[in-house]
Amino acid sequence: MPSHRICFVASDAQLARAARDRLAAKYGEVPLDQAAVVVALGGDGFMLQTLHAVEGREVPVYGMNRGTVGFLMNAFREGDLRERIDRAEHFIINPLRMRAAPVAGGLEEALAINEVSLLRMGPQAAKLRVSVDGRVRIEELVCDGALVATPAGSTAYNYSAHGPVLPIGAEVLALTAIAPFRPRRWRGALIPKDARVRFDVVDPEKRPVRADADSRPVQAVAWVEVASEPAVRHHLLFDPGHGLDERLIREQFA
Repeated sequence: MPSHRICFVASDAQLARAARDRLAAKYGEVPLDQAAVVVALGGDGFMLQTLHAVEGREVPVYGMNRGTVGFLMNAFREGDLRERIDRAEHFIINPLRMRAAPVAGGLEEALAINEVSLLRMGPQAAKLRVSVDGRVRIEELVCDGALVATPAGSTAYNYSAHGPVLPIGAEVLALTAIAPFRPRRWRGALIPKDARVRFDVVDPEKRPVRADADSRPVQAVAWVEVASEPAVRHHLLFDPGHGLDERLIREQFA
């Protein structure tokens, strides 16, 4: 990898911006459209922003933690950056594509690297009809919400909602309920990566629900469809022995 062509990007945090300035002065930098690699300085939220920003460019991103949470980031160190990039393990992940139909009309689409979630907007629980590949699996899920998570995102919101941690190479997605009330014993499902999940909001006027694709919201939806998008590939770089596969395993024993 011609690691000398680096584009440095940083979150708004002063710690991240100061690190960006020092690294750019030390290693030199090029604009994004000329970069062989992007070095992202911040936390996991900024890493997601960076990956979305480079969608379609097929340029790898090497993150260094200058934020709060750093699951998708490498340890910060100013020295030997080119060597670290050259030795890095390369992971490719596919995002989810969300298609959401607002009650007011129209259709909105967005990509999500971690998860697509549905969340109640008012004081009453949401009621969702859940279908997989056109077949209704749950006629009425009463809950605060539900989500579909990728393996890369399975340790984020999905894990907080008691969903499973998925190995990075797993050809499955996690379908997880958020604070489910009925069915009482249902705690989610693993579905094939190429499956299409549809949520229909039951009584959306009385029980409004919003949809989020990596925290990008669509308000008051009537239905949402979620499926993996194999045509979009995100490239992540990790220091040897600290890749996504190891991090996902380690998270389960923390």
